[in-house]
Amino acid sequence: MGQTPATPAAIPVVVAGALGRMGAEVIKAVLSAPDCELVAAIDTTPGKEGADVGLELGLGELEVALTADFEGALCLASQNARHSGPGGGAVLVDFTHPSVVYEHTRGAIAYGVHPVIGTTGLSPEQLGELAVFAEKASMGGAVIPNFSVGMVLLQQAAAAAARFYDYAELTELHHNRKADAPSGTCIKTAELMEELGKQFNPQQVDEHETLPGCRGGVRESGLRLHSLRLPGLVAHQEVMFGAPGETYTLRHDTIDRSAYMPGVLLSVRKVRQLGGLVYGLERLL
Repeated sequence: MGQTPATPAAIPVVVAGALGRMGAEVIKAVLSAPDCELVAAIDTTPGKEGADVGLELGLGELEVALTADFEGALCLASQNARHSGPGGGAVLVDFTHPSVVYEHTRGAIAYGVHPVIGTTGLSPEQLGELAVFAEKASMGGAVIPNFSVGMVLLQQAAAAAARFYDYAELTELHHNRKADAPSGTCIKTAELMEELGKQFNPQQVDEHETLPGCRGGVRESGLRLHSLRLPGLVAHQEVMFGAPGETYTLRHDTIDRSAYMPGVLLSVRKVRQLGGLVYGLERLL
């Protein structure tokens, strides 16, 4: 008789920013996924060191203690996941702060833990450096400005529409605890539109702002990006195209952070098969 195939080991997942709103949703998603296992929870909230992350989030005792030691958690996860080559190893899901995201991504690669980065704020130069570092280490990683499948569809539609419209402006709206502006998602959308190599918004008049910045930030392509920050918002984006006699508007609204979790789990499952660093959820779909 043939042997019963071995059950694949669960994917070890480390969550950084565990007590944040996105981090908490990620932990819930990992716990609900039969092929994933929460092995470490990193958070720098004062007074929480050593507390059970499940009790802190109202999920019951999980026997996973909160720690502020980022490198220590990565080292432990790497040692406990002694798989080598494609398809193995632990995964870091990071929703922390733009000021530390570069160091976190580089640190994960150095420790052999596959980074899935939801924190925005990486510059193009930093992304390039991390891509080179990941390639040299033969480590799969993913930097995902937005984990929503709906947002990926909006970005693809915006890139297609950019072929036909010379005038376009982008507006992103987020909660007032978001640290960076414009959002990484909005920048990514603009980059996809700019792949055509065309210039947008040819000037028709000599504009001057009576309030500096009221016309938004201008990219080299001429695209203008606007950022709004208000309590009550989650994450929203609008791309408006204009032409004589018409406007064409694309909009995506995130009502609840649970909308991101299918994309997060997809990234966790696929990142270990990658040979380098990818940018954008569309690279994994």
